[in-house]
Amino acid sequence: MNAPHAKSKHIKGATGDWEVVIGMEVHAQVTSQSKLFSGASTAFGGEPNSHVSLVDAAMPGMLPVINEECVRQAVRTGLGLKAQVNLKSVFDRKNYFYPDLPQGYQISQYKSPVVGEGEVVVDLADGETVTVGIERLHLEQDAGKSLHDRHPTMSFVDLNRAGVALMEIVSKPDLRSANEAKAYVAKLRSILRYLGTCDGDMEKGSLRADVNVSVRKPGAPLGTRCEIKNVNSIRFIGQAIEYEARRQIEILEDGGKIEQETRLFDSGKGETRSMRNKEEAHDYRYFPDPDLLPLELTTAYVDDLEAHLPELPDQKKARFARDYGLSHYDSGVLTAERETADFFEAVVKKADGTSRDAKAAANWVINELAGRMNKEASDVGASPVSASQLGAILDLIAAGTISGKIAKDLFEIVWSEGGDPHAIVEARGMKQVTDLSAIERVVDDIVAKNPDKVAQAKSKPALIGWFVGQAMKATGGKANPQAVNELLKRKLGL
Repeated sequence: MNAPHAKSKHIKGATGDWEVVIGMEVHAQVTSQSKLFSGASTAFGGEPNSHVSLVDAAMPGMLPVINEECVRQAVRTGLGLKAQVNLKSVFDRKNYFYPDLPQGYQISQYKSPVVGEGEVVVDLADGETVTVGIERLHLEQDAGKSLHDRHPTMSFVDLNRAGVALMEIVSKPDLRSANEAKAYVAKLRSILRYLGTCDGDMEKGSLRADVNVSVRKPGAPLGTRCEIKNVNSIRFIGQAIEYEARRQIEILEDGGKIEQETRLFDSGKGETRSMRNKEEAHDYRYFPDPDLLPLELTTAYVDDLEAHLPELPDQKKARFARDYGLSHYDSGVLTAERETADFFEAVVKKADGTSRDAKAAANWVINELAGRMNKEASDVGASPVSASQLGAILDLIAAGTISGKIAKDLFEIVWSEGGDPHAIVEARGMKQVTDLSAIERVVDDIVAKNPDKVAQAKSKPALIGWFVGQAMKATGGKANPQAVNELLKRKLGL
């Protein structure tokens, strides 16, 4: 499915180049009100064990009942990943002991998942794109949580998360660098958030990744892989891969052998450490869950879900480039998060149905607004400046009422104090001076006071910039820069 990479991202070792091969298993918590097989709440942050039904606690005789909303969300995600939706799938028991999984097994899917092969197109910073194959997407229950910091000699168990629906999205080993892996998770997270199937909140554990890393000499067969479990930030995913690839290369170059194992990433030390030897599928003794019938979907059900999918990031990006004439880069930045894309479109569209200058709107949303929100570690949805307020600032610039410099001052006022930009400009006398006679008096004064600079400007016309700066300073940034430029050219005979 995946075309070979045009240029591999090799790592230099003592014995030459090495290639890192990465596959990802992303666990995404399904957006639903209740758990996968019980009616208990999925709300985050409740008192320990306050969202636990008798099914979640594995009381004798309790039977699981499938939550249709979770199935719907998994199918919608599969469609968003351009993947094969399997009309028949089976839930299996995956047997292993976990202190926070009361059943003693996890209900998952093994040989017959709800979603099969798909793909994600990932845009990289250098303009290259990589197509990452999706192996499968299956539904499974989450485990609870062991708390080790509440008592000096005992561990406590919180089952609020036990039984919450997860989508495990397994990629093919198509990634070749830490940056590609980070971009892939960011893109996958964006698709899930557009679909509304997972909120993507990595801090709350809604999205976590198991990262499979191996190294090989370019062109050699795949090496032995190690799996780094439960990495919960995009930055940590990059750090874990870089450390693990180096660790494996050093072992191999010293004549050692890579043991297939499960490792953990220690974000404080920036290194991975061994957790346990890797189990194989047969170790889990998978078998179909006898309490659950096979899941059967109709073609009509799947077609209806597909017909009602929202516009996804790639479609929106193509439309922004086509309809608004934006660059590939600007379209990508604006559509990475749905809230930013919606905000931009709300700025471009005026209340009367006409449109503002899309390029100017993109610049303001990307540079002023998103830049400011990033600094505050927040997103555009929490902006104190609304789309209509930013639109009003753009209207004032387009009408020549204020200059670009005044606009930035006005943006600051609206950001911290709110209010109608038009009214603020009137009340505070922020209008641009467009009266030529007033500007001419200022220009004449500067020219008269600086005869040496006038002489220099005649032989070096670039010095006009100095005069423009002085004129803007003298008018408190309110003079129309174009008018100042034209007047100076005339006065200096340039």
